[in-house]
Amino acid sequence: MGGFSIWHWLIVLVIVLLVFGTKRLTSGARDLGKAVHEFKKGMQGEDEDKPAAQIGEDKPSSPDRDDTAR
Repeated sequence: MGGFSIWHWLIVLVIVLLVFGTKRLTSGARDLGKAVHEFKKGMQGEDEDKPAAQIGEDKPSSPDRDDTAR
């Protein structure tokens, strides 16, 4: 009841290859790699796209509008 040996993992790999096929696994791995790359690029570019003054800025409120008077 110990950990899995290398033989267990090789048998699992062979079964997965037989079930899914190499073409499907490589295309899935390629798609996953592209998604991770785009995610990392988006996380790095998030701060670079906006100037510092616009990061927390929403629409400016008009000075003549009073929210307390209804």
